[in-house]
Amino acid sequence: MDTKTYIAANRDRFLQELFEVLRIPSISARSEHKPDMVRCAEWLRDKLLAAGADRAEVMPSEGNPVVFAEKIIDPARPTVLVYGHYDVMPVEPLDEWRTEPFEPVIDRGRIWCRGANDDKGQLYMQAKAFETLTATGKLPCNVKFMLEGEEEIGSPSLYRWCEEHRELVAADVILVSDTSLLAWDVPSITCGLRGLCYMEVEVTGPDKDLHSGLYGGAVANPANVLAKLVASLTDERGRVTIPGFYDDVRELTPQERADFNKAPFDAEKYKQALDIAEVAGEEGYTTMERTGVRPSLDVNGIWGGYTQEGTKTIIPSRASAKISMRLVPNQDWEKIAELFERHFRAIAPPTVRVNVRKLHGGAPYVSPTDLPAYQAAARAFETTFGKKPLPFFSGGSIPIISAFERILGIKAILMGFGLDRDAIHSPNESFSVDCFLRGIETIVEFYKNYAHE
Repeated sequence: MDTKTYIAANRDRFLQELFEVLRIPSISARSEHKPDMVRCAEWLRDKLLAAGADRAEVMPSEGNPVVFAEKIIDPARPTVLVYGHYDVMPVEPLDEWRTEPFEPVIDRGRIWCRGANDDKGQLYMQAKAFETLTATGKLPCNVKFMLEGEEEIGSPSLYRWCEEHRELVAADVILVSDTSLLAWDVPSITCGLRGLCYMEVEVTGPDKDLHSGLYGGAVANPANVLAKLVASLTDERGRVTIPGFYDDVRELTPQERADFNKAPFDAEKYKQALDIAEVAGEEGYTTMERTGVRPSLDVNGIWGGYTQEGTKTIIPSRASAKISMRLVPNQDWEKIAELFERHFRAIAPPTVRVNVRKLHGGAPYVSPTDLPAYQAAARAFETTFGKKPLPFFSGGSIPIISAFERILGIKAILMGFGLDRDAIHSPNESFSVDCFLRGIETIVEFYKNYAHE
């Protein structure tokens, strides 16, 4: 049986298996889901063994377990290390979901569920591509799997785990499906990711909440102060105001900018899809540039005071915010964290106290398009999509990817099959059934091509 026939014959089973793992609420950000993390890891171990792995185990780390599996057909042949993550984002706000977050539903050709795309759906494409090749006797190279449960919280345990298991995960290339296509009819390969620096700030005023009538106008309100401080972190031109923030950013040449903007982009469709009247961002740059090759700063959450139903007239004792900065090549996230803390403390008025905490981060990543593995991926896309894929820089971040190159000395190829409409990290996350199945086919073709490079 050829591989395409095998995928078609097992389509329904593949989807039902995916639904099983989607039902496990493996939310790494919540400590109460620790048992779910272990259950999910064990489920993946069992499925990789069933798919043809010679060895698969759930290995401990300082945090959530890592699933490792391998099939070595010939030590002399190339080895592909598949990386993915089985943890998912929290589902709040719950009232915005149209279906149950952890009960997958197929509607309008899409799978609706948390993790449908990010990253269980894409991770499972890799597992089923591996099964397809082993079941049909066409696996042309060695394959290893390294699946973690902490990517959505910055992969804090995987750095050390990789250092301790360098020989175990030794490979020629890392294959990742955790990114997106430019569009269904515009296949693409992510050749760059922005880095990330994630901070939390807290502004404290009085030692307790105060009556806003008795003290209003006489005591600094931490929520008011925080709002002003956060608003000042970007200016009217959309630029980050932290001194030194842009020092290491390399400006693109006019030719590089022209080449970068050749990728198709429909501004009106973009705005309609997001239900916004106009785009925003750093002045002088296109939307594609703003999300691909320019750094940015965003508030991810802000809170303080009374937020429940009804009224409670207080001056809150404290207010907090979580702030992320997306970084571009040459920016060091540790340096940016220091610059952020120094600046935030400097601009805070003496009427409040501030606490600044570094949560996590990672370096940007670039995958050269002349790598043999990249060329193998490009030919695979051309086979299954009928046209050559475009290289593009994604605005997202997978901080551990750059660490793989530093710790393991291995480059990664980012073969993602998501779409903008998938709403990852948001309520009503979904993933196209066609993308799931086409992804399996394309990954199969990658292996065939890579083994003959």
